[in-house]
Amino acid sequence: MELCSRRATRVPLLTKRHRQLRLQWAREHRDWTMDEWIRVAWSDESRFLIHHVDGRVRVRRLPGEQFLPSCTARNTQAGGGGFMIWGTFSWATLGPVVLVEQIMKAANYLNIIADQLHPYMVFAFKNENRIFQQDNAPCHKARIVLDWFEEHTDEFHLMSWPPNSPDLKPMEHIWDVMEQQLRTQTPPCPIILTLRDRCLDIWYNLSPVKYQKLVAIYAQASYICFEGQKRRNELLSRWS
Repeated sequence: MELCSRRATRVPLLTKRHRQLRLQWAREHRDWTMDEWIRVAWSDESRFLIHHVDGRVRVRRLPGEQFLPSCTARNTQAGGGGFMIWGTFSWATLGPVVLVEQIMKAANYLNIIADQLHPYMVFAFKNENRIFQQDNAPCHKARIVLDWFEEHTDEFHLMSWPPNSPDLKPMEHIWDVMEQQLRTQTPPCPIILTLRDRCLDIWYNLSPVKYQKLVAIYAQASYICFEGQKRRNELLSRWS
């Protein structure tokens, strides 16, 4: 029947309620213009590890050769160590990037938005029509964090976000670019300090054309829940 074994495509696990909220979000934003999208500051966290194993390593071998060095993929506990990065950007400019060596907790996140995000929003958006995007991670939804945003509603608006929707965030594609560039560099990062320096170097050398084009694509594809995944993938392939 010419059917081949393929890896299943990884997609967010969505409940019926998740789908309803994603559709609602798409309806609220499908008519946004580019002028509205460029007022959004996108943010996210991502973890970077010294040894990255994504389960895609394949080898061709004969029976009995499974333990030959050329036929094994070495891994280490917890990826050999790493750290989390929080970053933000908008169409106008890259924002700050913050290294988090431990788990992101509400107190850490509050310090980041107060010390890093707040001045960035004032700098990047000269008028008061500022919008900030964050997902629904527990540290983002903590009471002390939401109270802070409530106190600053006159300065910028917190965008509502549908649950379990990493595929709707342009930041995810920036993390992918950084990960790809890290894995093509030689020699591999031997220690966390080297990994940190390389991550910062890649971030601060991202081309404005890259992230501006990415925001423009999302402005075109804001009706994604109506057009389907194929349309969005076609647009994002042009970006990469």
